Amino acid sequence: MKSRDTLIRLKRFQVDEKRRRVAQIEMMISEFDRMAADLDREIAAEEQKAGIADPNHFAYPTYARAAAQRRDNLRHSAQNLHIQLDDAKAELGEAFEELKKAESLEDRERTLDAAIAQAGHGRAVRASA
Repeated sequence: MKSRDTLIRLKRFQVDEKRRRVAQIEMMISEFDRMAADLDREIAAEEQKAGIADPNHFAYPTYARAAAQRRDNLRHSAQNLHIQLDDAKAELGEAFEELKKAESLEDRERTLDAAIAQAGHGRAVRASA
């Protein structure tokens, strides 16, 4: 019985760990999206100040070009994180299913033990009568 309790605690820990990982990835994605939006605003302001919005123009602001590259890198990283998020959510689902199985086994074992104890108690009462 003790090993089953240990198994359930382990499965709960794994589920909690997977949940934390999903939350962490989601937080990173939202942070990258926020940073990319900030860079978009900075790029637009720089283009407006220079009066040139074409990145291929020879006088396009250097800062806007560098910010655009950084923004693109952030978006690419966010896309990669979405892939990791999908994997992490799948792992969370699997860990949750394993926990449910372990808890189900524990419940069945308790029910069986109670039935055996009840049956044994009934026999003892009949034998003493």
